[in-house]
Amino acid sequence: MKFSIITPSFNQADYLAETINSVLEQSYSQVEYAIVDGASTDGSVGIIKEHSEHLTWWVSEIDAGQADAINKGFPRATGDIVAWLNSDDVYLPQTLEKVAALFEQNPNAGIIYGDVLSIDGEGNPINVQRFSPYELDDLMAFNIISQPGVFMRRSILEQAGYLDLDYHFLLDHHLWLRMAQLAPIIYSPQILAKARYHADAKNIAHAEKFGQEAFKILAWMEQQPILAQILRKNKNKVLAGAYHLDAFYLVEAGKMRAGLAAYGKAFTKHPFTPLKSWKRILYALLSLLGFARVREIYTKKKRKKIERGLSG
Repeated sequence: MKFSIITPSFNQADYLAETINSVLEQSYSQVEYAIVDGASTDGSVGIIKEHSEHLTWWVSEIDAGQADAINKGFPRATGDIVAWLNSDDVYLPQTLEKVAALFEQNPNAGIIYGDVLSIDGEGNPINVQRFSPYELDDLMAFNIISQPGVFMRRSILEQAGYLDLDYHFLLDHHLWLRMAQLAPIIYSPQILAKARYHADAKNIAHAEKFGQEAFKILAWMEQQPILAQILRKNKNKVLAGAYHLDAFYLVEAGKMRAGLAAYGKAFTKHPFTPLKSWKRILYALLSLLGFARVREIYTKKKRKKIERGLSG
């Protein structure tokens, strides 16, 4: 079983070498690796050239954004399994070996995904994104899976089609929805990657855009025969999921008032959806009321808990 890994890159020189090495140093050897750079001006091209002899191919040219860059790589992929790893994210050393075994065990799977460790700009752990075994209706309700921990069977990807250039923030979720209509998605409860969160990351810098795209996807689902049928039975739960996702990213970016308002809208549609995030709601409320140190205390306790779990 062969992997095709694509890294879209644009002005992420601070993290790019670590990303590249996390692919090249995998314990699994059947890997082709491509880097699609968007004409970076920060030294990224020099870093790519330093590793070029170990790459299957690379290019640095102006593109139309992340989806366009990744889509340049998909048609040239020859592996059985395809994934993309953004230029600030990282694979764990045995990730591809583990994923290959999972696809062997699940020959009908279109997607296999796992948990993801969130890290800050310096690589310190800040959260573990733990998921559950989701099905199509769960994805429709905006139960998000973390893209660095997702791997796709190329034959199913090609049936579903590549990334839609009209999406810039939930482009991955839109693709998962299309693929999940064609083949099962399988969850493995193990950490497969690290996702980096820093000030320039789009989930922080453009937090409000995620909710906007969630409702754009909702409108799209209403036009899809299979999804529209499911949507009619679960409209309030799906709406609550869209508001819940909006709230998550707003709070993540420190926009507490807007985040709490979105949580309130989710509650009116499907109370259980926001209640599972009660700690986050409390944190947002305390922050809004002026308890300035609550974020610092919350982050420190969370980090210590994660570090204990990882060392154990």
